[in-house]
Amino acid sequence: MTQTYSISDLSKEFDITTRSIRFYEDQGLLKPARRGQTRIYSKRDRVRLMLILRGKRLGFSLAETKELFDLYDISPSNKPIQLEYMLGIIDAKKAALEQQIKDIAMLKLELETAEERCRKALQEQQDKAS
Repeated sequence: MTQTYSISDLSKEFDITTRSIRFYEDQGLLKPARRGQTRIYSKRDRVRLMLILRGKRLGFSLAETKELFDLYDISPSNKPIQLEYMLGIIDAKKAALEQQIKDIAMLKLELETAEERCRKALQEQQDKAS
């Protein structure tokens, strides 16, 4: 028999809310079977949920994750297209991170300069007072 999971099983396993899982379903990322009102998740759904959460940690949008899933669904054996798309996303994420690193370094330098000016002005005020 095929392994199946309830929404609460997946919620507990991945430490996310059932509401989040239903949201991913609403976005077309998960497609559980139904038994009446009960959602029945397959191993495939479980793997997809794991990939959704990994993608989120890596900064992938749900739209990007859905595009990867759609490419796989169209042709599971056509991995080069999926991999090329994913490499494009990775390149864009890395470029954005590099820019953020530069922005953070500049902000840090500006804060250090402001701190130095404030300390100097404070010291001058204290020297005048004594």
